[in-house]
Amino acid sequence: MDEWLGLLRSLAIYWRPGHRRGLVRLYRTFVEPGDLVFDIGAHLGDRTAAFAALGARVVALEPHPRLLPWLNRLVGGREGVLIRAEAVGPAPGSATLAMSRRTPTVSTLAHDWRGRIGRTNPTFARVRWEEGVEVPLTTLDALIREHGLPRFCKIDVEGYEAQVLQGLSVALPAVSMEFVSGSLGVARECVDRLQELAEYEFNAIRGEGRTFLFDGWRSADQIRGWLDGGAGDASSGDLYARRIPDTPRGPTP
Repeated sequence: MDEWLGLLRSLAIYWRPGHRRGLVRLYRTFVEPGDLVFDIGAHLGDRTAAFAALGARVVALEPHPRLLPWLNRLVGGREGVLIRAEAVGPAPGSATLAMSRRTPTVSTLAHDWRGRIGRTNPTFARVRWEEGVEVPLTTLDALIREHGLPRFCKIDVEGYEAQVLQGLSVALPAVSMEFVSGSLGVARECVDRLQELAEYEFNAIRGEGRTFLFDGWRSADQIRGWLDGGAGDASSGDLYARRIPDTPRGPTP
């Protein structure tokens, strides 16, 4: 029962009416027809659907065995969408995915993060990870060798974002990474890793919003200061990075 309730909750949040239209408006800044996009942690595919609606070729990765049938059902038949039943990390191999029945969206490979996030972020206080499953692990470098360099890469993997970027050795034009209050050090590690590869500028979106928090893009040092100061008390959100001078095309949302 908990598993079905968790799935229904995710469907209600990520496939509610009007949700995809907002995502399309947001991602139009980064993605044009024919562009390649990686969706790392595709979950139920709402972002994959938005990328596909913009005419992008999408490689969507989701390791959760109970979400995969739904992901295939919801977006697997769309033109240009390739679904892979894998996680992404610092090196190829396998890893244990901790799964939550009531909240499948917070299933994670980040076991240290899982052990502390309930104490540092009240919204996770009641989350329980009841079981684990071994899943295959690839890297961003391996995906790039196989599919090419993506114009945009979305990473939403519940505290494992920095490890995903450890498996990357070339600079991406643009990338988004989830941040969560109580583990903002993960987002800071992501900033540091990107800066090792190239010069980036940054912006952020709070929660499931569609509007950037800052009128202008921030430097790495500015966004580090924002994260160190508590990220404006946001419980969660997404950090966006674009390589300088390779900036997104079109107007800022």
